[in-house]
Amino acid sequence: MRPFQAPVPSTPQRYTTVRLAHEVIHTTRVKEALRTQDCARDRFSSVTRPVKELKGFRRVFLEPGETATVEFEIKPELLAFYDVRMKRVVEPGEFEIMVGNSSRDTDLETVILTVS
Repeated sequence: MRPFQAPVPSTPQRYTTVRLAHEVIHTTRVKEALRTQDCARDRFSSVTRPVKELKGFRRVFLEPGETATVEFEIKPELLAFYDVRMKRVVEPGEFEIMVGNSSRDTDLETVILTVS
């Protein structure tokens, strides 16, 4: 898997959906299904949150040596949670968006998403 890069605009941008794409390269000698997943972590939350929350996954069937681009959409409702008043909210702040073939830290590429 190759790392992905998010664009860094020179001026603040407003998005309702963020799309992340990364490239999956099949390196073995047999056709097989490769999985890739995205997780999110709220870096500073008003309530205790999981360290990693699975937000999506894909299975990609590839031939030996084949490459595929996998995209994930991060929408506001994917970052929402229930606060102390049991109201579903998306708090402003920084979120780590992690993409990889497992949830192990060494398998993940990370980008910071700032919600305002």
